[in-house]
Amino acid sequence: MRSLFGYSDKISVRPGERISFLVSSLKGLSYTADIVRLVCGDDSPSGPGFKETPVPTDIDGEYPGRAQPMHDGSYVIVPPTQALSALTSFTLQTMVWPTTPGCGRQALLGTWCEQTAAGVGLFIDEAGALEVRVGAGSGAFESLSTGTPLVGRQWYAAAASFDAASGELRLMARPLDVGPGVGETVSSSKTVSIEPAHPEPVPLLMAARAQSPGATLVDAHFNGKLDRPRVARRALSATEIGELESPTIPDGLIDVVVACWDFSRELSGVKVIDLSAGKLHGTTVNMPARGVRGHNWTGSEHCWRHAPQEYGAIHFHDDDLYDAGWQTDFTLTIPQAMRSGVYCARLIGGEDEDRIPFFVRPPAGKKTSDVVLLISTATYMAYANIQFAMNSIFAEPKGGAITVLGPDDVFLQENPEYGLSLYDKHTDETGVCYTSRLRPIFNMRPKSGLWSFNADTHVTDWLEAIGQDYDVVTDEDLHHEGLSALVPYRVVVTGAHPEYWSTDMWEAMVGYQGQGGRLMYLGGNGFYWRIAYHDTLPGVLELRRAEGGMRYQSTEPGEYYQSFNGELGGLWRRVGAPPNTLVGVGTVATGFDSASYYRRTPDSHDPRAAFIFDGIGEDELIGDFGALSGGAAGIELDAASRKLGTPPHVLVVARSECHSQLYYLCPEETPFHHPVMNGAENDRVRADMVFYETPAGGGVFSTGSISWCASLAHLGYDNNVARLTGNVLRRFLEPEEL
Repeated sequence: MRSLFGYSDKISVRPGERISFLVSSLKGLSYTADIVRLVCGDDSPSGPGFKETPVPTDIDGEYPGRAQPMHDGSYVIVPPTQALSALTSFTLQTMVWPTTPGCGRQALLGTWCEQTAAGVGLFIDEAGALEVRVGAGSGAFESLSTGTPLVGRQWYAAAASFDAASGELRLMARPLDVGPGVGETVSSSKTVSIEPAHPEPVPLLMAARAQSPGATLVDAHFNGKLDRPRVARRALSATEIGELESPTIPDGLIDVVVACWDFSRELSGVKVIDLSAGKLHGTTVNMPARGVRGHNWTGSEHCWRHAPQEYGAIHFHDDDLYDAGWQTDFTLTIPQAMRSGVYCARLIGGEDEDRIPFFVRPPAGKKTSDVVLLISTATYMAYANIQFAMNSIFAEPKGGAITVLGPDDVFLQENPEYGLSLYDKHTDETGVCYTSRLRPIFNMRPKSGLWSFNADTHVTDWLEAIGQDYDVVTDEDLHHEGLSALVPYRVVVTGAHPEYWSTDMWEAMVGYQGQGGRLMYLGGNGFYWRIAYHDTLPGVLELRRAEGGMRYQSTEPGEYYQSFNGELGGLWRRVGAPPNTLVGVGTVATGFDSASYYRRTPDSHDPRAAFIFDGIGEDELIGDFGALSGGAAGIELDAASRKLGTPPHVLVVARSECHSQLYYLCPEETPFHHPVMNGAENDRVRADMVFYETPAGGGVFSTGSISWCASLAHLGYDNNVARLTGNVLRRFLEPEEL
């Protein structure tokens, strides 16, 4: 079982820049740390072998171990103020859409501190009913519940009030929908002798409860949405509570409203805006979902930018996570002589070890090669700590085999607080839409199976084996720097699975091709989902799985537009930019039981393609071998399609065949289901290898298969996959126009 691991504050650095590493040793054991250059992370019996080279640096040495905790669960925190501390009489109210009522106590809104039993708080109790608590900090407190459980995924107007003069404590939950099963308005009241007090200044929390003063630790996380939370400094009447449900503060209540938050304001960021004179603005913690349907969503608009007043809700989850927030253990200043490539901070302690990957670029304004390897960090983040194999009921039928859980799978099952992937669901069964790299990512490691990061080290191993120098650029670099990140290079080489692309990345690649750049797309299922990076928060990206595409969870209707930038999420194909327009092919099918081979087509004899097949026979089967499922054409397959934008002058120079019955056409390729959708019966299930020229003498070569790169090393790189790929790279490096 893992007990030593960590993460870095950055993922891409240049010489002279600093990168910090944050480490947790669950057993508290000391460990040694050093830096290694990673050549190949594949330690499988069928692979080329695990390869790394130590690089002496100033961080080499032994470090004391300590366990660093994880604190997942999202909420809003409003700093302590006199206005909150002085509350005696009060009204707390909010619209609430619970998703897991009855699954433990969940905090909605208030200043309640569990350790001191002080303050006021609106909750959902263990039975799923609305509850209010009032405490003076002496240990004694009063509580009141409606006694009627709320119905999950239904909107309610919830309110609690207390009149210090009379001692009357009141509580109300009113369903906003009317119909069978929803229930009716319920209310409770009683007279109490305790007045709320705050012995210490405390923040106000939404969707969580402070365990101790200062709210350094919180619990009782809420699953669901809150909309229009309000606080008043006296007990409001039922009529006044109804008036305060309006978007703005009614004139007659301005003097008594302490806070009136509008979640539709500045929803792309982490700030929560208070409309009252007190300006009690708050901050979201751990990235709850924004840009989601509010209590008043009508369905007339599906983009929050067009009707922000209908998107005034925030969806909180008890397993949201943005930044683990660990303390730094050591910091590396990248040496000037450290050449561009893939590196890891190697940790060894007792019988455990970990390698934290990072990527070194050449010095600013310089390049050390005409080749740049584009590192698919967005895809690594999308799959970060994926738990599909453990939690999906169809994992085994999809793979055609019994699921074998590795140590990391078991660790994540027992320790879910390390965060989810974009393929997982929250505990309330809603889909995950944000993912972060500011946490340990156990499947973004060497020796972690042939997927994403580790699979891409087949490309670095091949480049090293043929003596080809190269620089690296990550997806984050490409997003933030745009075309300038690629301009210096004659050839861009991708890894096996560049699936997730932002608009800025896409436009940079279009610009690169337009000025004569050459692209070698050595994978499959690339350029598939449209994502968003945050403008100001590092290390986080967003995906809304809108209609269409392969997915294990779907975004709620009306929430397809990304909160970070307001763009429509989902497939690039759905926004009129299929991958075919960028690389000549687009995803058509997937299968995980086996891989096949390619056969040359008549187009391969076109003089334009002669360089590709130098030294390869006309009847050779290309890639009927490989470390990933036994062949070069497999896992996820891309094919050409004029209808989807494949350029008319494309040469389809090879095509895969003989895929199994467990390969199926993708959902977007099947307008309706029928019995003939699998690889054994439908010839549309295939990978197309294509080549074509682009403006200014550039060109594109695409293999259309995830497993292609895992065939490069077969027989010590003496095979037709390596030969063909090398032919393309050599020609693409030549200055003559294609």
